[in-house]
Amino acid sequence: MYFRLLQLELKNFIRNPQFGANLFFKIMSLFALANFAVIFVGAAFFIFFIAQNKLHVDPLVLVSKYLVYYLVFDLAVRYFMQQLPTQNIKPFLTQNISKKKLVNYTLLKVITNFFNWGNLLFLIPFAGLMLFNHYNVLGVLMWFLGVFAMFYVNNFINILINGKDNWLYGTVAFFVVFWILDKYEIIELSKLSELVFYSFYNVIGVFVIPILIALFLAYYTYQYILKNFYLDKGLELKKAEGKTENIEFLNKYGVLGAFLNNDIRLIKRSKAAQSAVIGSVMFLFYGLLIYSTKTYETDFMKMFLGIFVTGGFLFIFGQRVPAWDSSYYPLMMTQKVPYRQYLEAKWWLVNLATILCMILAIGYAFISWDLYFTFLAAGVYNLGINSHLTLLSGAYNKNPVDLNTRAKSMGEKNQFNAKNLLLTIPKLLFPMAIFAVMKYFFGMFAAMFTIAVVGAIGFAFRAKIFDFIVKIYIKEKYSAIASFKKND
Repeated sequence: MYFRLLQLELKNFIRNPQFGANLFFKIMSLFALANFAVIFVGAAFFIFFIAQNKLHVDPLVLVSKYLVYYLVFDLAVRYFMQQLPTQNIKPFLTQNISKKKLVNYTLLKVITNFFNWGNLLFLIPFAGLMLFNHYNVLGVLMWFLGVFAMFYVNNFINILINGKDNWLYGTVAFFVVFWILDKYEIIELSKLSELVFYSFYNVIGVFVIPILIALFLAYYTYQYILKNFYLDKGLELKKAEGKTENIEFLNKYGVLGAFLNNDIRLIKRSKAAQSAVIGSVMFLFYGLLIYSTKTYETDFMKMFLGIFVTGGFLFIFGQRVPAWDSSYYPLMMTQKVPYRQYLEAKWWLVNLATILCMILAIGYAFISWDLYFTFLAAGVYNLGINSHLTLLSGAYNKNPVDLNTRAKSMGEKNQFNAKNLLLTIPKLLFPMAIFAVMKYFFGMFAAMFTIAVVGAIGFAFRAKIFDFIVKIYIKEKYSAIASFKKND
């Protein structure tokens, strides 16, 4: 039965009207996986020999010491990128197939996801190096199994907290408490991590604990999915007092204000839109990567960080216009909708969010005023150039948004196509290159000033740019309508 379900999914992929775009995405995904494979395997050798030959510490102790930080990072990445693959399975609920079998198949797909087995690309070479260097065979095996089980613990935690705000806030609060305790040296998290994970190696039986936790969470997750796996889930009638949400201030801007009001309501009510806001807040901390490696200390990469620190909401929300309105977009297009005002409302929304991020980024001034002014210049570039380019790329994104689920904007197949990839050049590489060159020849001030001027020019000529963008959206209108209808 499971093989049959896999065959049907393969046929769905081949027969899909967007087969070309899907195939392109799959190929790009394979290249990405190959890249990660090289990184993971290389990291195993790099960490082992650096620890042994340069730092003169036990490689196993070093990895165990910092493993907790990687597990937290792994969970955060899973939350935003790993999605439970139920949408392709739900149509089979109308067939003569046991729901338990469908749930088993869903969990099987999750368990075999790259997020889980991909970690073997690090663990196996690292374990092999330990055995080659005469570590205890039984100890290495116990450590390997215990650590590998921890990734499945993360896997099931992610399934449970996704879409459950209380679970999410509780998990975040748990890690924040530990971070505060570590910061003030009440509990040294790295030492605690070393104590726990190294015990998998030198204490017989401890490695069984994460395995048992993973098995318990697997059973709990199975029961949770089985209980909530219905075709009409989310359509239950709920009694609630209705209220009108309206920002009176925006009404004086006419049609533009009405569209802005609608988008603000969307953010307040939609889980998917709220995830875009959360993602943009997280992007504010992206600049802290400058502490992680010397790679990010270069002028080229500082501008890269600045683009994302100030443009988190711009990229996450903006690239999904008009997909946010996919549920009623075909109906809206039958009306006499002023297309220009509709797009301008989206543009002003993302730009207001960008300005807010530019203000909040003042915290980076504590690192360096040059760094903050770099981020500020990047913000101006986002306002004048990237806001238009991101809105333009949205015309080619025809993947609808489910407003009732937390969107994983980084992992959806139709977010990327050849035209969107081409637009990343002026969005990312162009400002990075200009900044690096100007800094090298004329100094820091000239580099920041040039980027800001380019952004200001784009902002000043927004009317002409919008004329072009509106033409593209009108050209792609019927294709978007057809695509949204197919995915209903």
